[in-house]
Amino acid sequence: MKTALAPYVRILGRGANLSRSLTGDEAQDAMEITLRGDAAPEATGAMLMLMRMKGETADEIAGFVRAARATAAAQGHVALDWPSYAAGRTRGLPWFLLSAKLVAMAGYPVLLHGWNSHQNPTASVRNALPVLNIPILDSADFSELPGGIGYLPLETLSPALFDLLRLRDALGVRSCINTVLRVLNPTGAPATVQGVFHPPYRELQMDAGQILGQQSMTVLKGGGGEFERHPGKDLALFGLRDGQAWDDTAPALSAQHVRLAEGSETSDPGALAALWSGQLHDDFARAVVLGTADLALQTLGADITAAALWDERQQRKTA
Repeated sequence: MKTALAPYVRILGRGANLSRSLTGDEAQDAMEITLRGDAAPEATGAMLMLMRMKGETADEIAGFVRAARATAAAQGHVALDWPSYAAGRTRGLPWFLLSAKLVAMAGYPVLLHGWNSHQNPTASVRNALPVLNIPILDSADFSELPGGIGYLPLETLSPALFDLLRLRDALGVRSCINTVLRVLNPTGAPATVQGVFHPPYRELQMDAGQILGQQSMTVLKGGGGEFERHPGKDLALFGLRDGQAWDDTAPALSAQHVRLAEGSETSDPGALAALWSGQLHDDFARAVVLGTADLALQTLGADITAAALWDERQQRKTA
């Protein structure tokens, strides 16, 4: 019987007066045991659900990430890490993919990585990638990203982490693995942008990133949990600048007070390419793309605006 994880389940589950959170070192060891396959599946589920009940700490998330990086490291030149792990039930088209393309066009290589559960085909990142000519990488070992951008599927990056994420199907609720994957940054890129669905996770991811030595990070409550700005809402921002905790606010860019899924006139993934080429004119979608790209560029410390890049894209198209 596999019992290696039992001491950590015991720490988390000894009752209201005796249980406590894991230290960073304990969390790292517990995740190393799990990813090696030395944990009983019952113990893994118990650990994750006990952590969910009490609430994960930044030390626990950082410890899990340190363990995950040992088995889920990617090799390649990346300036901006862009995780994408939202289920997509409440959102529309993934306009943020155009934001990532703009950042890459500015000369900052972008690695998108993630998994989309396809609960909402309209929001599916996987369905949109071919439309935008964003390559799906077949290995975590790459030197340069074609066109400065690529998408690394979680099941390619780490089958073991993919299996842990898919435990949601058996458990019925999310676990801290969702947060771990957002903070993972498998290439160690100097900058990362992260979305959350539930606001308290903004500070949790910020604190975990600081423990891990991340230098630049921006976290926001985005569309369906993705890093995507709603232009019709004031925005609270959290993250890191030069490794130090940082927060800011950004005023609304538009007067449209609608859900992202309702703001655009179309649900056809082909609209993403049409907006990029100029065949589609959709002011709300354009505001989503440019507002999101500007936040990513600010995270990188870039001195160019998304609007300037958008105009340059048009010039390149007509040249």
